[in-house]
Amino acid sequence: MSSVCLFLSIHEPVILRHYSVFDLGQNSLYEDDERNCSRIQRLADSVYLPTMKILLDQVKRLEGKFRFACHISLPALDLFEQYAPEVITKLNELAETDAVEFVAGAAHSLAFLYSEEEFCRQLSLYSKRVQNTFGKKPTCFCSTELIYNNDFARCLSSMGYRCMLAEGADHILGWRSPNFVYEPENVPDMRLLLRNRSLSRDISLRFSNKSWDMWPLTAEKYASWCAKIKNCDVINIFLNMNVFGLIHDRSSGIFEFLEHLPASILDEGLRFSTPNDAITRYNSRDSIDVHNFISWDDAGGDLNSWLGNDMQKDAVHFLYSLTDRVHKTKNPDILKEFTRLQTSNYLQWMSTKWFASSNYKEPSPFVSPQEAYVTYMNILADFEIRLQNIIAKIDVSASKNQTKQVTRSKKTEKKSVQTEQKTFTEDKQLVA
Repeated sequence: MSSVCLFLSIHEPVILRHYSVFDLGQNSLYEDDERNCSRIQRLADSVYLPTMKILLDQVKRLEGKFRFACHISLPALDLFEQYAPEVITKLNELAETDAVEFVAGAAHSLAFLYSEEEFCRQLSLYSKRVQNTFGKKPTCFCSTELIYNNDFARCLSSMGYRCMLAEGADHILGWRSPNFVYEPENVPDMRLLLRNRSLSRDISLRFSNKSWDMWPLTAEKYASWCAKIKNCDVINIFLNMNVFGLIHDRSSGIFEFLEHLPASILDEGLRFSTPNDAITRYNSRDSIDVHNFISWDDAGGDLNSWLGNDMQKDAVHFLYSLTDRVHKTKNPDILKEFTRLQTSNYLQWMSTKWFASSNYKEPSPFVSPQEAYVTYMNILADFEIRLQNIIAKIDVSASKNQTKQVTRSKKTEKKSVQTEQKTFTEDKQLVA
């Protein structure tokens, strides 16, 4: 029996305030608290709570036959805990059903591309956070926008992860189908689940497009398309959860579609699997060799949305040039801020391609990519000033400690010499 693996990703960036050059060294308040609060509460009411209610109702109604995977990014987790804790409560209710597999991630950053040490720090932080919040230990991983290559898989395998989610890009699959379990080239202990790009985009991009020749899309029609796929093991439907209520608003019928989808899939003779279910149930069919990074970016399936112009490249190199100094501070507040500043949206908002795209319902908080770049670079400049001040204090403290240790060592050495002299004198007296 074939399976459908439904994966829902939750990510919301922390909105930065318009930080000018005149703020440098004067204040270090980078985030727009008022805007973050109103935005997250609005999205909780219009997107996340209605969607999670439907998911929970269907899990209970179908007695666990409906199963799915979920990932929530660190920035989103922070924002919901601060401004809409009811979303975390609803996620915990889903976790208690054991029908949801929580998939690991990092800080929705590009850290792996620039610092494996920083990436591993984020992943460790994420895993502990999910365990503490939801009582689940993730063993499968999805990166920012499903960014993937062979090296990424090797790194995760060495950290004990069993499975990674990636884009089922035509140029890496060739004649093969995304609807099987694969393994990365030369990483036999790792499994890959590849997104069915067409079926995922039918929901994420085309659902409310009235000019689409398949509109309107009903749950029954969609389930029949899945059932018609022959010679397959697992059909991976990977979506951002904001598809429900934001990308497609309530008037489009998207919530009714989600409500009827689980039963429609089961009625077609298919089952639902989480990523761990799938890699346990089905054998790997082949290995996938990916040297250059791929992603689920709708335009090109590459990294151009984040690294496609000089502004983005300048910003990301400045950002990761701070890594060693950040780690040196061992300051929890600095580490937390550095983690947040790596959120990939800040680079995406500098993209002229992304800025002009009509695929995104949530607008950039900046009027232009250039303004996004200037604001971000000002923030990084101020952050670097703070780093330099903290490290200067650390160096002074280390110098003082070293001086104390040298003085203590000299005193110990002097005391040792005096003891030896005293012992020598006593020995002479005994001989006499």
